[in-house]
Order: sequence, then structure tokens, then C-alpha cells
Amino acid sequence: MRRIRGFWVVTGLVLLLVTLMSASVAADARATTIVVLPRPGQLGVGVSGLYGTLTKGGEVGSQFGSGPGLAVRLRYRMRYERGFGVTWENHGCDVRPGDFRDLVVPDSIYAAGSASATMRVNLSLYGVDFYQMSGTRTKTTRMLSVGAGIAHPVVKLYGGEAQYPWNDGAYLSAGAGVERFFWQGLAWDLGARYQAVFINGKTNHDVQVSAGVIFYASL
Repeated sequence: MRRIRGFWVVTGLVLLLVTLMSASVAADARATTIVVLPRPGQLGVGVSGLYGTLTKGGEVGSQFGSGPGLAVRLRYRMRYERGFGVTWENHGCDVRPGDFRDLVVPDSIYAAGSASATMRVNLSLYGVDFYQMSGTRTKTTRMLSVGAGIAHPVVKLYGGEAQYPWNDGAYLSAGAGVERFFWQGLAWDLGARYQAVFINGKTNHDVQVSAGVIFYASL
């Protein structure tokens, strides 16, 4: 009797194991079919939210600190796990406590007591990026990047008035990121970047993190 029970227990465990293995294989097959990895020659369009911080070094960083922003990136896949891209991003940094009459702020704003609470700089960057990738035949692509471009700072005052205390400058960037594909040509796009922004002959240090999605259209 015990042998019969043991036989059915073993049989049941084997059947359960086979069922679980079959389900796992089926799940892997479904996951493989719904993800379409990009190939060399494909272009991805990505949109990310970001948060950046200027250190106190530099003319802009000494007066403005941190804030959120938005980035749009075009990323072209090349051979040998390399990529080339174009970046546009903008993030606003709130004013640090202090007196900023050197920014030609109207006295009426100071009289209203609102300047230090509402002033911010919008830092727009337009540039190109070069990527070295790894794991391009898996769902998780890792990458390192370097870039360069033009920096355009605009100071926003109380009531929406804009001031241009600095001329346009240039920037250099270095970063790391991950693309994690989850459906068709869609992937989560996560990254961190350091950017040296050169304004009026001084270097401003911008550190940021970003998270968004990128889409590669199938060819």
C-alpha cells in the first residue's frame, strides 16, 4: 500500500515539475516574441524626465541650484555596439538665497519680496552624443556616452519676465545608462550624466539623473 502511495506521490511531483517547466518555457517564448530588439541602422526616439543639480562652482552654479527638466533624445544604432545621437534638454534650477542685483533684476521685484522665491534659470542644452554599448542582443542594453553641444541659459523672473545676463556657451558631457526592453521596440531609458557647462569663461558643473522611455521602430 505504501509503495502504491509512494508511486502516485512521485508521479504527481513529476507531473507538477513538467507542468511548471512547460509554463516557464511558454512564458519565455511569449517574452521573446513580444520584444523586438533594435538592429544596426535603426533610430530610437526617447523622452525622459530628469532632475539636475548645479554645484556652487561657476558663475551660474553660484547663484542657482537644483530643479527638474525634460530631455528628448534621438539615438541611432550603429555596428560594433556603437551609437550616435542628438540631444535636446531643458531643466530649471531654483535660485540660491542671496542678492542678485547683478542680474539686472528690477527693484520692484525686490520690493515685492518675491524675487528670491520665484527666480530660476532655465538651462537648455543642444548637442550630439556618441555611445558605446554592451548587451545589445539582450533585453538590457548598457551604455557609456560622451557628448558636446551648445548651452543656452535664460533667467526667469517674477511674473514670467526673462533676462539674458549671460551669452550662450558650450558643454561637454559624460554619462552611463541602461535600456531595458519590455514590449516590441519600447524600452525604459535610465541614465546619469555629468556635464561641464562653460559660460563666460567659467565652468559650471551639472549632475543629473533621468528616467523615461525610448522607442525603436521596426524596419
